[in-house]
Amino acid sequence: MGYHGWRGNPPGTEDEARRRIVEAATACLDRAGLAKTSLSDVAAEAGVTRQTVYRYFPGLKDILRAVGLAGVEEFAGRMERHLASFGTAAEAAVEAVVFAVRTVPGEPYLGLLLQAGEGEYFTAGVTSQLAFSAGAGILRNVPVDWAAAGVETDDDLQGLAEILMRLFLSFLQYPSTPALTDDELRALVRRWLGPALGG
Repeated sequence: MGYHGWRGNPPGTEDEARRRIVEAATACLDRAGLAKTSLSDVAAEAGVTRQTVYRYFPGLKDILRAVGLAGVEEFAGRMERHLASFGTAAEAAVEAVVFAVRTVPGEPYLGLLLQAGEGEYFTAGVTSQLAFSAGAGILRNVPVDWAAAGVETDDDLQGLAEILMRLFLSFLQYPSTPALTDDELRALVRRWLGPALGG
């Protein structure tokens, strides 16, 4: 990593280089939007060549996935705080779906990946084992008695997280026509998911 690239301030580690490329992509997306952001734009914003970007990311979709995942921690914290106000496992699970369906499209980077036919970037991230583990972590932090609802092991919690994530992804990618209100979505999910969780 020479001093001619990186605007004369080369990163000290590979992780820092990746982070700076993701930050450059974020700046490009903020300025021009998804449809008008290219790998060349990201490289120029970072002050490096396209070849340097390829050293850290195979392609633009990998950079976009990293941008989306960078926002996950903050989103997860907000979801946990929201779910903490529900007293049963069934309520928390139903509200997790409703919260995600209503919130993700408005997220500056998570929602961005669902726009303009680019949903495959988001889909790959949200249906990974890492995502399911993160989802299980959110559920684990919600103050409800999961064991009383039959969710007794870490594998059970991860399985529930997977079902919830696949469910909200389906609603996001294939919305109902006409669109469901929050209460209609809540009632639909509760009708079929609630009995499995004792609610």
